[in-house]
Amino acid sequence: MSEIVEIIDNLEHKLQKLLSKMDQLEQQSVRLKQELEKAQGIVDKQSQEMNVLKQKCESLKMANSLLGSEDNKRDTKLKINSLIREIDYCIAQLAD
Repeated sequence: MSEIVEIIDNLEHKLQKLLSKMDQLEQQSVRLKQELEKAQGIVDKQSQEMNVLKQKCESLKMANSLLGSEDNKRDTKLKINSLIREIDYCIAQLAD
């Protein structure tokens, strides 16, 4: 009989350990989910900032090419031709 009681006590102890470990893992899971959400927020914010910076960079490149620097003469000519075509298209639309 004592053997059965010992086995039951051992099982209860192991069950308590398992429940304790499960609680720890659940808490860790919640904490990791929170960290993941925070990291995703940071990534989203940095992605938005990167897009804004890319747009600014493109604007600066265009402004630089329109200034007619020696390095960008070809780009400047292409941009001017593109703008002229757009203006011609708008005039044609207005004429109709």
